[in-house]
Amino acid sequence: MTSKWEIKPIVPDDFIKKNPEYNKIILQLLFNRHLIEKPEIELFFKPDKMSLSDPFLLKDMKAAAALAIKHIKEQNLIVVYGDFDADGVTATATLVEILNIFKAKTGVYIPGRTSEGYGLNKKAIAELIKIGAKLIITVDNGIRNKEEAAYAKSLGLDVIITDHHEPPPDKNDWPDCLIINPKAEDYAYKSLAGVGVAFKFVQGLIKLSKLDEQLKNKLAEKVLDLVAIGTVADMVSLLGENRTLVSQGLKIINQGKRLGVAELIKIAQANGNAKKINSFTIGWQISPRLNAAGRLDHANTAYELLVTKDKNEAQAIAKKLNIKNSERQKITEDITAYCRKVVEEKMLGDKILIVCSPNIESASGEAWPEGVVGLVAGRLCEAYARPVLAITKIKNEIKGSGRSIDEFNIMEAIESSGKYLEKFGGHAAACGFTLKSREDLKGFMREMKKIVNKALAKVELAPKILIEAEIDLPDINDELLEALEKFEPYGEDNDKPKFLSRGMQIMDKMNMGANAQHIKFRFGSIWAVAFSQAENLKEFKIGDKVDAVYYLEFNEFNGRRAAQMKIVDIKNSSS
Repeated sequence: MTSKWEIKPIVPDDFIKKNPEYNKIILQLLFNRHLIEKPEIELFFKPDKMSLSDPFLLKDMKAAAALAIKHIKEQNLIVVYGDFDADGVTATATLVEILNIFKAKTGVYIPGRTSEGYGLNKKAIAELIKIGAKLIITVDNGIRNKEEAAYAKSLGLDVIITDHHEPPPDKNDWPDCLIINPKAEDYAYKSLAGVGVAFKFVQGLIKLSKLDEQLKNKLAEKVLDLVAIGTVADMVSLLGENRTLVSQGLKIINQGKRLGVAELIKIAQANGNAKKINSFTIGWQISPRLNAAGRLDHANTAYELLVTKDKNEAQAIAKKLNIKNSERQKITEDITAYCRKVVEEKMLGDKILIVCSPNIESASGEAWPEGVVGLVAGRLCEAYARPVLAITKIKNEIKGSGRSIDEFNIMEAIESSGKYLEKFGGHAAACGFTLKSREDLKGFMREMKKIVNKALAKVELAPKILIEAEIDLPDINDELLEALEKFEPYGEDNDKPKFLSRGMQIMDKMNMGANAQHIKFRFGSIWAVAFSQAENLKEFKIGDKVDAVYYLEFNEFNGRRAAQMKIVDIKNSSS
């Protein structure tokens, strides 16, 4: 599908006049991120851990931290109940690490994705009672587990929920226990990941402790590497408090102190050419390998990697996760290719794409692993620019994941279709669900299509490339690129900026790569590279005038660095 180029509104003149110390292009990027006031601009460029908000602004924090400290003092078994994705695993490791420093008696429980599913479950709770648990602290789950929390309390367990997912709209459906969830109260910053909420709880514990201030700060810093990984992995906003957490966490990661993370980076070849680890490294190298454990096996493997103190064990687990990730990539690619064929043949006119594993229709059909359906939904959503549900049958259960576009809140739609669902959860852009029965599938699909068709009736559905600013070739210089480097870490709400330049003449072109699969063009003195696009762009020739959307970056080679474009899309200027 041809992508539509969409340029963000031009920065107002009065904003430029108020901030003469900044380049106009930089001001455009700040304006695009709704960073208007000088204090928030200064904090954006210099994220300071001292700016992190007081954890006790979360309503139940003081009571929850006090309850945990009570159990620590009594040497009761505290079980941290996690989730099987990278956010949940890092959140589990974060909380357990600090509890252990406080000499707590701890246990860890991460449910199996396929065998148990997301969140608290009664069977697990009963097992935890048998091993002597007295307190369960959830991380990255629990806000929709009212019944399970009540069951735990009926057996004499204390329960603390720490979560960041949307709570049920009716407060009567919330668990009756201490809850730390920024979305469940008037806490100013709603975008924390599960690991971010776990970190706030850690902050609360540390603040209530009798340690001296210097040691308190060191303890909090100790786990910021985990917080950065989980925050980037969960694709939450990287503005505000999350930007500070990730910026500070990246400093810790680059010190290479955590054996498991260092070995994972090494085996993924993520630090080639001795480059610093950044948010891109986390998002594309570290978190997929951590997630691979829970997608195809059990997340305990990823957890063990994060907490191990043994170099040989770290190397062995990192190798295992790397293999699992390769396996996950192959499975995802095969299923996505199958789904794209189905979409092209039957669904191109649909406002929502609903794809089902072959075993739903036929007993002999293939079952898609539950751990990859969300990835498939995400790829289809990106390719076709519309909401997607990918559904599979695991044993006798019908389970699925959804991904959505900016114009459609998929979680609200799932909530409206709740009569067909055994359980569900998520947020505006992504959801997970389990149907009550195979017989409910048709009704559920019908209901979702009805909701989507109404909501998107007047919306043009086509892939979009969001362009931050239109600039001219003379605007590109080292000073601009150095200023752009200060926008790191990139991520949600702070994407790496895409620029547009029009009417550029191709002065030179050449192919690169072992199979000549890459191509680069020269515009004036600047080279623009398009990776794996040599075949698609072979018609462009020297002398042509083109419009191009691109990223800007430094190309570093043999100790020299020069401005370079990285092509996103390119068209003839006349088109």
